[in-house]
Amino acid sequence: MVLRPSKSVPTPKQNKAIRSPSNGKSSSSGVPTSPVVIKSRRKDKDPTAASKSPQPKTHKRRPNSAASSKTPKRSSASCSDTLDEPLRRVIKPENQLELTEKELEEDVTRILTGDDPNLPQNVCRFSFKDKCYKPDPPGQGDNMAVHFSLEGCSMHVNSDECKKLMAEQEAAVSILPDVHDGESSDSDGRAVAAAVEGKADSATSSVLSSTDDGTKAKNQFNFSERASQTFNNPLKSRAINTEPPLVTQYQDDVSQWKIYDNYKADFLINQKMMENQGTEDKLASMMLDYKEPSSPSPRSSSGEQDSLDTIHSETMANTLKIMERLVNQNAQDEVFQDFKYYEDEGDQFREHGEGVVMPLWTFVTSRTNKKQVTSLCWNPRYNDLFAVGYGSYDYMRQSSGMVCCFSLKNTSYPEYIISVESGVMCLDFHPRHPSLLAVGCYDGTVLVYDIKNRSNTPIYSSCLRSGKHSDPVWQVCWRHSNGFNFYSISSDGKVANWTMSKNELKMEPFMFLKLTSPVNNNKEDSSILEPALSGLAGGSAFDFNSKLDNLFLVGTEEGNIHACSKAYSGQYMKSYDGHHMGVHAIQWNPFHEDIFISCSADWTVKIWDHNSSQCLLHFDLGDDVGDVCWSPYSSTVFAAVTTDGKVHVFDLAQNKREPMCSQKVDKRALTKAAFNRKEFVLIVGDDIGRVISLKLSPNLRRSHNDGGEEGVLDDEMTQMQRDIMVKLIASI
Repeated sequence: MVLRPSKSVPTPKQNKAIRSPSNGKSSSSGVPTSPVVIKSRRKDKDPTAASKSPQPKTHKRRPNSAASSKTPKRSSASCSDTLDEPLRRVIKPENQLELTEKELEEDVTRILTGDDPNLPQNVCRFSFKDKCYKPDPPGQGDNMAVHFSLEGCSMHVNSDECKKLMAEQEAAVSILPDVHDGESSDSDGRAVAAAVEGKADSATSSVLSSTDDGTKAKNQFNFSERASQTFNNPLKSRAINTEPPLVTQYQDDVSQWKIYDNYKADFLINQKMMENQGTEDKLASMMLDYKEPSSPSPRSSSGEQDSLDTIHSETMANTLKIMERLVNQNAQDEVFQDFKYYEDEGDQFREHGEGVVMPLWTFVTSRTNKKQVTSLCWNPRYNDLFAVGYGSYDYMRQSSGMVCCFSLKNTSYPEYIISVESGVMCLDFHPRHPSLLAVGCYDGTVLVYDIKNRSNTPIYSSCLRSGKHSDPVWQVCWRHSNGFNFYSISSDGKVANWTMSKNELKMEPFMFLKLTSPVNNNKEDSSILEPALSGLAGGSAFDFNSKLDNLFLVGTEEGNIHACSKAYSGQYMKSYDGHHMGVHAIQWNPFHEDIFISCSADWTVKIWDHNSSQCLLHFDLGDDVGDVCWSPYSSTVFAAVTTDGKVHVFDLAQNKREPMCSQKVDKRALTKAAFNRKEFVLIVGDDIGRVISLKLSPNLRRSHNDGGEEGVLDDEMTQMQRDIMVKLIASI
């Protein structure tokens, strides 16, 4: 839009100029010295008088022009006969801008915009996506100001709503003459007039307000019973997705002998279950220093006794447990949905097939504050249950220990809590009897608990009379699924076999770990070790081979790894000088009987072949490695945790040099890690008593998808995973 200034329009400062009379004198500067006096007379009746009166002059503002103009002289006759018109004089202010003729003729462009000058331009809003405040500039709708708004009742003449209303009006007008058979009355006239004006409803109601007999009739066109005019609550729809039950088809014929055989088989099964239950009851009764709880004193009131029995009964306890789980799952419904159904779709856009771990729950109790997580173990039968051992690795901060059993079905509080006098260093569930839990302590004591008893008193405990370690027990392991014996390793240099007899827990040291040293300083012969003159090596970790019953590995605090056999317990079968500091964990590959992995405080994770003294793969994680474990679903996937709070997940089938995921999940140091046997869940523990559960993204379990449904591997899939590891070893 172009605005062009006019020469005849005075400036705001010119409007304040003082007018002077027609015959007044002006000073040298052009400014009048006296106010303006305007005199007017009545016009003469002569019509030509007006035409003779002079017209006022309009002076244009020009550069370098005089500040005032002289007033034209008038004759006395004309002043007497005509009305004197007031004269206007434009006075130039002293501070007026002097413009040339060219500048006055120049066009000045002004652009009008729709922006609101009063609208703030520096508004910041919080971005939930980026987790920070970001500037929010005004948009198109922010500059609009509504000065007046009114909802009208007009309708477009061609709209469907208007046509429908006009049709109703015409129908009402056409019905009116038929109601009273042509009778004309005041009410009929008013109804017809109302219908013509568009008030069909009121006209119809006035016509039908009375009948021939004088009774009041109902409005048949727009009738509503007053009793039915109630408030209708808004309807809500709610849907829940459930998993469909498994459907199987079964058909068979029934005969008398088949019924007899089924009853007989069911009877034998029940008898066998009762025998197994009797065996477990005998184990529970074989406690050292076990005292039967005193029976409650009889009550005088039988009603009070019944009420106490109901409140403290086992049925009430199970009911409360179920209610607690329901409340917890409802409160954390989003996390449970993510745990079961969520898949990270961002994996397909990440470079080099990398993945992430998604935190699910954090398991912690107030009783385990300032205690370190020293051991993690999943239950072999119940895939949602795992045990956590609490203690301390610091010699100067030793206190009592604790064992807590958590469940993924109730993440707010542990299912079982067992207090131990000394710090718990390791624990392990029995593979056949899931209620038996072996525990190793910092003071060298070995305990066996039956968690079904819900008691702090162990059913077996080691002592000086039956045998005991003199240093901390770093690992315990049940070996035979059918037997009741397990193994332990300690810093005192002993690998012991523990047997649960009828009355006590017997210790049988079957191997002493001797100190070894290199034969010479040659690099080629550095792997050849010989026993030292005296002393025992402190054992820190061991693991038994799943295929070869007698073969097991031992890791020492000096950094050496030894291959041993139960048949030749007096010497090592083979030694591996692979670490420069103490070995924290060692584990056989679950799919290949010759491959094992180890981690150490020297920041390294190494993968070994049993038949070679040199490691196959070497990984430097940049910090002290607390634990390492193979995945139970894939032969090439393993996870390691470090003291800087990071979780490192490797998939050797995808990348043999770098981890697929290196993610910081905790500000504290991570000490232990364990994979779930069924779900794609990894749990890690830190040094302040917290256990964090993590879900693996699809890229981290790419090899797992070949392993059957729900992580269950059959013989064919197991052989496939072994072949993958064989190909990987051949490519190194």
